[in-house]
Amino acid sequence: MIRRAKAKGCLVSAETAPHYFSPTEDAIGLYDTSAKMNPPLRTADDVAAIKEGLRDGTLDAIATDHAPHSAQEKEVEFSSAANGIIGLETAVPLALRLVEEGIIDENRLVELLAVNPAMIIGVEGGSLLDGGLADITVIDPLREFTYTKEMIVSKSHNTPFIGWQFKGKAVLTLVDGRIVYNDL
Repeated sequence: MIRRAKAKGCLVSAETAPHYFSPTEDAIGLYDTSAKMNPPLRTADDVAAIKEGLRDGTLDAIATDHAPHSAQEKEVEFSSAANGIIGLETAVPLALRLVEEGIIDENRLVELLAVNPAMIIGVEGGSLLDGGLADITVIDPLREFTYTKEMIVSKSHNTPFIGWQFKGKAVLTLVDGRIVYNDL
């Protein structure tokens, strides 16, 4: 629908989140609430379609869809569990997999994560213009790590990515020129 609307000249934008181009519905396993979200995870064909939408420009942005929930909200029967996962800490390494797979290049990654979101919502940012906001994330694309519960900075731990091997990590974040995160 988005592709057709854009072809007709409609002013429309669309986003996805890393958990929709990474695991499939198989991550739910035996009703693992850490993989319960809305919309739910889908098939490998759906994941491939999302990757194609990122590659061909149908999808304009990657958002984290960060949805922290307490253990009390997630450690219940699957049908009663809250929808959503945390996504801030895994967005960069999951998105970098798209570059590694040849789906997008580094420039497109920056567009999807920074340039386009700022433009879509009409705020300053998403660029490195002289005199602009110094909101910057420095990424080490070669840093390898295993994502563990102990690494999580978020106040909750609801993620299906614990134990995943990653390559690429945000190592420094500046907001308005001030360092707010440093893992150098």
